[in-house]
Amino acid sequence: MAKGWIRKTTKKFFIIVNAIIVFFFLIATLSPYVNPNQIWLHGLLALTTPYLILALILFTLFWLISKPIWSLMPIIALLIGWQQIAVVFAWTGNSIFTKRKAENHFRIVNWNVQSFNGLSKDALAKKLVRNEVASSILKTYPDVICLQEFNNAEAENNISLFKSTHRYYFFSKDHKRNDGTYQSGCIIFSKYPIVDSGRVVFPSEESLIYTDLLKGNDTIRVFTTHLQSFKFKKKDYADIEKIKDSDESSFSASISIMRKMKAAYQKRGIQANLVRTALDRSPYPTVITGDFNDVPNSYTYFNIKGDKNDAFLQRSFGLGRTFISLAPTLRIDYILLDKQFEVKQFDMVDEALSDHIMLVADIRLKK
Repeated sequence: MAKGWIRKTTKKFFIIVNAIIVFFFLIATLSPYVNPNQIWLHGLLALTTPYLILALILFTLFWLISKPIWSLMPIIALLIGWQQIAVVFAWTGNSIFTKRKAENHFRIVNWNVQSFNGLSKDALAKKLVRNEVASSILKTYPDVICLQEFNNAEAENNISLFKSTHRYYFFSKDHKRNDGTYQSGCIIFSKYPIVDSGRVVFPSEESLIYTDLLKGNDTIRVFTTHLQSFKFKKKDYADIEKIKDSDESSFSASISIMRKMKAAYQKRGIQANLVRTALDRSPYPTVITGDFNDVPNSYTYFNIKGDKNDAFLQRSFGLGRTFISLAPTLRIDYILLDKQFEVKQFDMVDEALSDHIMLVADIRLKK
């Protein structure tokens, strides 16, 4: 009698938990279609999607063993959300990246260089970071370099680190200090001549830039951008630890974190629409790179990606984490390309010089 009651209660418990996970997953599948500028919680829910997918897979296995009929609930949910699964995990295999590239290919690097601050707290090591970052990039022999959180100053001319090999460049100069002698933002360096360039200013802080590159007889438009971040400081990371540890002050810490996340999601919703408009207006085959500060399950990603190919999904395998802090599922840096391009190679290079990982792709314009 007691065993039967326990069995029924346990079964009901697992069904209810499974139903709750299915509910939140199905709501999360709407994230690509709901602008977080209107409903910001959808942006937050997109962060949980990989974990919801994993939970549904585990429930499927659990029900197949214990009660196969109930496995239909997570299986149907996963089928409905196949689009979300498709962008979380790359299945195409991670072949060995070769330094040599074919003559008709061009190599593009995308990297948030974290203002050349590096990860070391040692003062001497920090002074060497700018040279090490440049060396790490140049040893991949790129044709085009797209960098975010790049800075340049009279005292430390970081443009000169690349100008001898990549003579053409366009710098957004989003932030200026010291009477303009210090500038920071996004930059595109190129071995190919720049025949035109432009900047789309966002309502807050950052911008989207593009360069029209002349490669042989072809003109290619390359965009790069840095979308709104959460702007977490040391205190915010300490607050996150309080939340994880269920500290007494975790409630006030949660409120503080949520406020910053809400503001960032709302701004990114606006920025993503501006990027989409600029992409739609491009008269040339287009590549967009950057730090979107949002995961593949988000409105930001789907809106910007449209029908473009994701270099990571085309030529890699796994989850593809690009931001090394907070969580193992944060793929927030991208190289996206029009269908006219073919991705030949892709690599993710962790040089331990930034809190972001460098992306490298060899691409070819189809004839």
